[in-house]
Amino acid sequence: MAGTVDSILYLRLIGFTAGTLVELFWMVVILGYRRQRNFERVFFFLSLALFLFYSGSLLALNAQIYYSQPPLGLQEFAIAITTTGLCLLPALLLHLHMEFAETRGFLRSKHWKHAVLLFFYAASLHLAIHHTGIQITSQHFDFALPGNSLGEGFQWLFSVVLLWCASWQFRFYRNSPDKPQRHFHGFLTVVFAVAYVCVLCLHLGMFSLASPVKEGLGLAFSLIPVVPSVALIYLVQRHNFLQIGRQKNLVYAVSATFLALLYLSLVRRVSVWLEPVLPPEASASILLFVLVIFIEPLQRVLGRRLRETAQLEMDRVQRSMAEIQQEARQGDVTRLVEFIERQIRERLELREVRLKLAVAESSKGPDATSGEPRAALAFDPREFRISHGGKIEGVLHVEPHGATISGETRAALEFLCEQLPGALDLCRLIEEKLRLERDLAERERLALLGQMAASISHNLKNPLGSIKTILQVQMENPELPESVRGETRIVLDEIGRLSSKLNQLLQFSRPAVRGGSVGATSNARTIVEEVVGVLRHEAERRGIALKTQLADGGVTIAAAADAVSDIVSNLLVNALEATPRGGQVHVSAEANDSTCVVRVQDDGPGIASGAREKMLQPFFTTKAQGTGLGLAIVARRVAEFGGHLEWESPAQDGRGTRFWVTLPLERRK
Repeated sequence: MAGTVDSILYLRLIGFTAGTLVELFWMVVILGYRRQRNFERVFFFLSLALFLFYSGSLLALNAQIYYSQPPLGLQEFAIAITTTGLCLLPALLLHLHMEFAETRGFLRSKHWKHAVLLFFYAASLHLAIHHTGIQITSQHFDFALPGNSLGEGFQWLFSVVLLWCASWQFRFYRNSPDKPQRHFHGFLTVVFAVAYVCVLCLHLGMFSLASPVKEGLGLAFSLIPVVPSVALIYLVQRHNFLQIGRQKNLVYAVSATFLALLYLSLVRRVSVWLEPVLPPEASASILLFVLVIFIEPLQRVLGRRLRETAQLEMDRVQRSMAEIQQEARQGDVTRLVEFIERQIRERLELREVRLKLAVAESSKGPDATSGEPRAALAFDPREFRISHGGKIEGVLHVEPHGATISGETRAALEFLCEQLPGALDLCRLIEEKLRLERDLAERERLALLGQMAASISHNLKNPLGSIKTILQVQMENPELPESVRGETRIVLDEIGRLSSKLNQLLQFSRPAVRGGSVGATSNARTIVEEVVGVLRHEAERRGIALKTQLADGGVTIAAAADAVSDIVSNLLVNALEATPRGGQVHVSAEANDSTCVVRVQDDGPGIASGAREKMLQPFFTTKAQGTGLGLAIVARRVAEFGGHLEWESPAQDGRGTRFWVTLPLERRK
């Protein structure tokens, strides 16, 4: 019997030492990972509660071994931390499952979650405060079966939480996205079910057990949390659970540290066991020297593992670059940037990725740097510069799930940034090629259209002129019947309308020259007054008030008079046609520092949303008898002289449209 007791005692020492180190391992990993999510925070405090339980139990066992009568202060401290850890364990277990359920979308009502957690945390804190004082005072704490010392309230609370956690794990198991997670959650379902049965057997008296069986079952129950904690380490390393697996340098460093601590603890325990045979110093020296045998195999294993990890990252980068190159052939830089961000985020499992390209030289202000984004001026370990030929082309900013970027991920990002300039250049070249092809096709289309329009106008204007002359002569004949005279007048009006449309075709088919006529100038005020004078009769006929506001004196602009006349007349005709009877049309012209701004505003219904993108395209019209060339002629004429055409609709009070044309003033010598 004594041998059995000694065996259980040493098993407790080894198990509690392992549990203390494993939970401390998770606390250090989570602190180093520092992901800003409630799940990791609750996981840290759950590991802390288990650490308090294991370390308190380990402290009590060591005191029992080394002291015939353990010191009172040491005993009270062990009771306090063990009781605190156990009492907080049920609420933290339930909280962890609820946080995980919320990340998986299983928990919809936050109010219900907060109410349940408030109840369980209040119960756990009450038990911790109540039982800690009682157990310290009585000094009869049962470290073998600590649940018996915490009372029936804790036992029922713990059993309800274990059963609830088992049901959560079963739900996670049924909805797992992949096989490793399904196996892990299925394993945890069994663990919580077994723990629930252990509580029923050990604390709630559902089954009668012999004392040795009860003691062995109590030891197994106390060590149950160590198994999933160790399994989680494997899954994090192998399958990147919780995205911690990307932080391999952190996991390797903490694992090596704790394995060393565990081995040192083993050395100390074995030295105590062999003390009747060998001095403790000799046992420790032998066990430490044994490590030399494992250095070379360990080096080979670590080297192979590091090569596999590096190769895996390079394969991911190569696959990503192949897809990025394919996307670059589409010739859309904006779309390529979005694709690169998405690819890097998904392939390297990062929380956020932003790619900022350098500003073009032509768009830089006086404070701009030589092609380098402002974000790259200050050093940031999360930013990677994309450079080519000594020139910064952009900055890749990444945000990991944790606090730092792992070494292999950093190497992959640096390699990727070396490859990205080629893809960006390819995309820009293809984009420029496509733009030039579109411009050339548009010019060819417009040239063909102009030739056709000129031919039609030439072939129709002379016959129309002859017909108009003959009809005008007939109109002067006093013997012409009144009915025929009225019909002739209608024909003359239609001929005039047809002539105006032919004139628009001729205007549009006229070759456009960037910069306009060399040295061409005109007086903006005079031209606006002439156009308004011609169209005032039409405005009065429609019942529209035509108002002008012109700058005093002459405003000489660097544009030909016929081009300015085309611009103003087309804008004014459109405004008159859009304005209902009783409305107003405002025309203004004013000079600024180096430009002249001509504004035409109506109070019509405004431009429909579906027509806004096409309104400047040739032959697009919303009028029953329109040609769709008025605004196209305006845009073309404005571009000839390096001006700008802008518009706003609605202009005021939800109605109307305002066009304003900016033309350069004459350069004075």
